Amino acid sequence: MKARTKLIALSVLVAAAHAAAAQGQDRDSVRISEMERRMEAMSRELERLSLGRDVVEADTSVQGLGPAASRVYRINQGVSIGGYGEVLYENFTSEAQNGSPAGVGDTFDALRAILYVGYKFNDRLLFNSEIEVEHADEIGLEFAYLDYRLRDDVGVRAGLLLAPLGFLNELHEPPVFLGTERPVTESRIIPTTWRENGIGLFGGTDVISWRAYLMGSFDGAGFGASGLRGGRQKGSRALVEDLGIAARVDYTGTPGVILGGSAFLGETGQGRQVAGDDIGGRVLVWDLHADYDARGWDLRGLVAGASVDDVAALNQLNGLTGGDGIGSRMLGWYVQAGYDVLRRGATTHQLIPYLRYERVDTQREVAAGFTADPANDLTVTSLGFAWKPVPQVVAKVGYQIHGNAADTGVDQLNVQLGWLF
Repeated sequence: MKARTKLIALSVLVAAAHAAAAQGQDRDSVRISEMERRMEAMSRELERLSLGRDVVEADTSVQGLGPAASRVYRINQGVSIGGYGEVLYENFTSEAQNGSPAGVGDTFDALRAILYVGYKFNDRLLFNSEIEVEHADEIGLEFAYLDYRLRDDVGVRAGLLLAPLGFLNELHEPPVFLGTERPVTESRIIPTTWRENGIGLFGGTDVISWRAYLMGSFDGAGFGASGLRGGRQKGSRALVEDLGIAARVDYTGTPGVILGGSAFLGETGQGRQVAGDDIGGRVLVWDLHADYDARGWDLRGLVAGASVDDVAALNQLNGLTGGDGIGSRMLGWYVQAGYDVLRRGATTHQLIPYLRYERVDTQREVAAGFTADPANDLTVTSLGFAWKPVPQVVAKVGYQIHGNAADTGVDQLNVQLGWLF
């Protein structure tokens, strides 16, 4: 109610200022513009509050990063510590689609434990980083960069950067996305988590958010029939004979709504040759995405595609034949929906049943002389629920129905525990 009272008072002041200006008593247009700006900010805040806790939590992210990864942006100065983690149990069915033995053992994995460490030097300059432990014993650097604000709406970013594509490559903390596992589209086509060394610009307003980077490209020697994931260099002694450009733009003018697209373009041959000819291996990865997270609903849709040039040369370089060839065209998409059934109750807990449907084909087209493996034409249906005793902690139970054109899909039951701070 305090925010609403302030908004009414500001409205009266702005009206009086306009009236005075019209009578020649006050011509300070800068002062009037500032009051109008404050009114707009308060109006947006009231809209967020009316939508409820879901949007308030989502608004803690900055430049597409998750709430914990954004912590350094919200302090005045000094050291910032945050993190997230997840433990995943997977129970696989004994038979595949075609009735043959699945041959897949159940697993219980301390999948990730993350520590975010940042330092804010002043209002213009900060450092942010993510140190990751995977599978309890593999340590890596997920990102590490410096931000320098040229002005309020534009900044420079340099270091080990997350490619700004899709949803989960930047926003992958378990409590803020549905599903016990990340979508296959955002694993094989947008190879989450995908990061490379680079430099670029970022910025935005209350309506638009954008990022554009010059960064290291893929190494085509790692591509395969299942997608682009093996081509990530992760900033580790990365070959940079070829660079790439990654860019993204999102509409964020309505609280709880994200509408946008992103793309990456770069060659991937990294100076290699086949039969005396240079390999270009140009790759284009793109996506279009939409998200609505408000009034208890969590609705999301994404379509992503990739095209790879010089596939025949890359196949020869990698020793791939037959159905193991790299797809020259790839396509994937998913839609999902969830709703907090406890939203209108007295409890602060959240219980969100969800459903996600996904199609992915990493060999939609292949080079002449190669065949597409039907096992790479996938359908995944995920259904389950997420329970949040507090917004930063989640327990998820989900069942995944895996199908493919070869009838070798294996279904699984997953249980995940995740947290962020």
